[in-house]
Amino acid sequence: MSLPQATEHIAPEALARARVLVVGDAMLDRYWYGAVDRISPEAPVPVVRVTREEERIGGAANVAYNVVTLGAQASLLTVTGDDDASHKLESLVAKTGIAPHFGRDSALKTTVKLRVIGRQQQLLRLDFENTPQSEVLASQSERFAALLPQHDAVLFSDYGKGGLAHVSDMIDRARAAGKAVLIDPKGADYSRYRNASVITPNRAELEHVIGVWNHEAELHTKAQNLRQQLQLQALLLTRSEEGMTLFDEQGSLHVNAQAREVFDVTGAGDTVIATLAALVAAGLSVRAALPWANRAGGIVVGKFGTATVSYEELFAK
Repeated sequence: MSLPQATEHIAPEALARARVLVVGDAMLDRYWYGAVDRISPEAPVPVVRVTREEERIGGAANVAYNVVTLGAQASLLTVTGDDDASHKLESLVAKTGIAPHFGRDSALKTTVKLRVIGRQQQLLRLDFENTPQSEVLASQSERFAALLPQHDAVLFSDYGKGGLAHVSDMIDRARAAGKAVLIDPKGADYSRYRNASVITPNRAELEHVIGVWNHEAELHTKAQNLRQQLQLQALLLTRSEEGMTLFDEQGSLHVNAQAREVFDVTGAGDTVIATLAALVAAGLSVRAALPWANRAGGIVVGKFGTATVSYEELFAK
């Protein structure tokens, strides 16, 4: 079944009341922009003369930023280091209107992704990171339990950095409290996401779990088997230029990709799940929210870097 256009509208005041708790791996995105005029005499690589630096919130923080940009409320529960990058990250998060809840581990290095940009192209990315300790993660679970009653939906943003070691317990708590649970998954073990409302893997991520498929009927069978095995309400497969396909108890629902020039796919998955979570928190069903999430993803790939979509952009006629 295909639903090509978004139909059910939602008022801005309904979104303003919606509260999403984002839990996961937050990171600091650094961009160094510069001019590229020559090749290095030391190695066959371009020399970038840095002329501008920029810092943005990334990872789960960017997901939360997408929620508030759309007009909903977001809290961010994450674990970082106790370093300069973490304090810069928390300051940037607070300025966006997100409510920050940072657990700090002095032995942890806050995840930083440094991108070097020349001639409007990413030339290099450097990652700085390590894994949080179990003591900090345990305290995060306690804070999660305290924050849960104040929110309508929970969004787990898993980047595989170790911040969601206790995700199974948090899912069970959230579902027991009657909250919608949406997950951007990572890795090959999806058993840790059992009982979630929705998971949103991309094609490569899903193939890693269920294997390749040769046709749509095979995909449908494998996706529904996984959904039932994990007792999920829905599985949303994001398929880049092929759009998105939702698998749930009613069957499957496909939406085509929005036709537009693709400038940068960075953070598009963040935008899709954040839009879905905000609209579900505001009262829409996953099926009704799906075309809007698809449209948001189409808008954001036309922007450079990790970007967001406003209410006005999403619901413009």
